[in-house]
Amino acid sequence: MKIAAIQMVSTADVAQNLEAARRLVAEAAGRGAELIGLPEYFCLMGRRDADKLAIAEPPGSADAPGAGPIQQMLSSAAREHGVWLMGGTLPIQGSDPSRVWNANCVYAPDGRLAARYDKIHLFRFDNGREHYDEGVAIQPGSAPVAMQAGELKVGLSVCYDLRFPELYRALMGAVGAVGNVANGPCDVIAVPAAFTHTTGLAHWELLLRARAVENQAYVIAPAQGGQHENGRRTFGHTMIVDPWGQVLGVLAEGEGVVIAELDPARLVSVRRQLPALEHRRL
Repeated sequence: MKIAAIQMVSTADVAQNLEAARRLVAEAAGRGAELIGLPEYFCLMGRRDADKLAIAEPPGSADAPGAGPIQQMLSSAAREHGVWLMGGTLPIQGSDPSRVWNANCVYAPDGRLAARYDKIHLFRFDNGREHYDEGVAIQPGSAPVAMQAGELKVGLSVCYDLRFPELYRALMGAVGAVGNVANGPCDVIAVPAAFTHTTGLAHWELLLRARAVENQAYVIAPAQGGQHENGRRTFGHTMIVDPWGQVLGVLAEGEGVVIAELDPARLVSVRRQLPALEHRRL
């Protein structure tokens, strides 16, 4: 099965971003991908944190009355191409009118909303030159989410979550797993992201490969990658990693598509040769 991770350099124009996403999803599907991921904030890289509030959409299925254009686009693209489409993240209206959920919504090949994960860990960083605080406009989620995409079990996460291995242990069915995570390990871990260039240069590949190795799962990491209109530079390096930590494909900067073959036999082989998941005690 082919999987595809899309890299974008999103702008402050939602319509422009949706058109770019549609085009890149079509390219990935045309190259045979059946599971496709978009990056975090694919629909908007605003000039201010509060810009997310202005485009936030009500939660629910994409075909519900009043559904917004972002959810409609994701649903129609999944249906048009007959693919599982992981919609990076989009802002969903929450209980706090001053903040939104940063939601990773997944759509099935028939266009239905198959799963939604709200980013739990919110990024805050200040090195004296760069300052970010997602908590200003985003409220944190509370539960891990794994879903079935055909024969694949997919664990959902977003960007800064990558630094918290306990989330992935929950997704792999560890003792004490909560939320709607069923027992049994995930085949794929999804990490749509918009890593800063500073933190990405230091830790992005290191953390992705670590999550793949410790969980013996494929990792698909669609990313923002380049210089944005708002002055921010994201690291890019959209990547797909196999369960042994081997990088199967990477795109350094600029928009594009990374495609790799997901081999179920590879998963079985790695887990049989080194049954680390069976050896967990905590």
